[in-house]
Amino acid sequence: MVRTLRLQRGWSQEQLAQVSGLSIRTIQRIEGGQAPGLDSLKALAAVFELPISQLQGEPKMSAPLHTVSDQEQQALAQIHAQKGFYQHALRYVLVIGLLFVINLLTHPDYLWAVWPMLGWGIGLLFHGCNVFVRPPALFGEAWERRQLAKRMGRSEQPKG
Repeated sequence: MVRTLRLQRGWSQEQLAQVSGLSIRTIQRIEGGQAPGLDSLKALAAVFELPISQLQGEPKMSAPLHTVSDQEQQALAQIHAQKGFYQHALRYVLVIGLLFVINLLTHPDYLWAVWPMLGWGIGLLFHGCNVFVRPPALFGEAWERRQLAKRMGRSEQPKG
């Protein structure tokens, strides 16, 4: 049912994860047939504006023909992220190269193409850091849960 609701809105798993405050991995598990926890149900119910009981009452999905382990899912997600970065880098090189050609043909005395190269280069650097450098634990799943609780107007009890 979660997958159906997500697709009706035209969202990717990443977009649903972002708006619900859940991890992509959690969304994948739920869509794969694993029963969601109460916190996950609450977050999804809030996003889809449905009562929790309606999400709980969904029939168990049959197991996919080929089940993918969590490790395989993580590896696939990393591969997709790297592919996205490499495509971004290729577009950067091609467009910036074209801008320099245009710059040298039209105004060889002033290299204005340096400015888009620097601006876009900073964005590319951040993209690369996001893909290849592990994000700090400060912004992990616990932080996401706290932010969701904060935005939904409830306080989360510290786990001791």
